[in-house]
Amino acid sequence: MRWLSKFIYFKLLGWKIVGNTNFSKDTIKKAVIIAVPHTSWHDFYIGILLRKIVDIKVNFVGKKELFRWPFGLYFKAVGGRPIDRTPGQNKVENIVKLFENEEEFRLALAPEGTRKKVDQWKTGFYYIAKAAKVPIIMFTLDFKNKQNKISAPFYPTDDKEADFRFMKAFYKGVVGKVRAYS
Repeated sequence: MRWLSKFIYFKLLGWKIVGNTNFSKDTIKKAVIIAVPHTSWHDFYIGILLRKIVDIKVNFVGKKELFRWPFGLYFKAVGGRPIDRTPGQNKVENIVKLFENEEEFRLALAPEGTRKKVDQWKTGFYYIAKAAKVPIIMFTLDFKNKQNKISAPFYPTDDKEADFRFMKAFYKGVVGKVRAYS
C-alpha cells in the first residue's frame, strides 16, 4: 500500500513533503500534531496518504458516535479513538489518559476546531501537549503550493502568547483547499 500512496500523493496529486519528513518518528513516540488550515474533507485523505508514505503511526479523536458500526471499524483501523463529547466531560484530561495508556501515540488535531474560517484557534491541543508532556509538531495543509511542511518538535513553554505567535508564524502564507477559510 505504501507504493500506491506514494503514487497517488506524488504523481497523481503532485504534492511534496518539506521539513521534518520523518516526523522524528525514531525519537518522538508521542506528540500532538496540529494540521492547519483545516478547510475541507480533502485534508483527511492527504493526511492518510502522508502518514502511509512516511510510515508513521498517527491517531485522531472523534466523537464516540462516529465509531458505531459499520464506519467505526474503519475509523479504529486508521488510528481513530472515540471520545465522549457530552457536556461536563473533561476532554483534555480524557485525551491525556490516551497518551498515558499508549506506548506510541501521535495525536493529529485541527486547532481551528472546524473547517470554517476562525479568528482564533481553540487551545485544547496546547493544554493536552502540556499536560501529557509531549511536543507539538506543526503540519501544513498547503493546497496553493501542494505541500505538507512539517516542523521539528516544539515543546510548549509557560508563555502561551509567545508560543501561539511562534506556531502561527509557521503557517504564514499557507492556503487551504477552501481559500475563503484559510
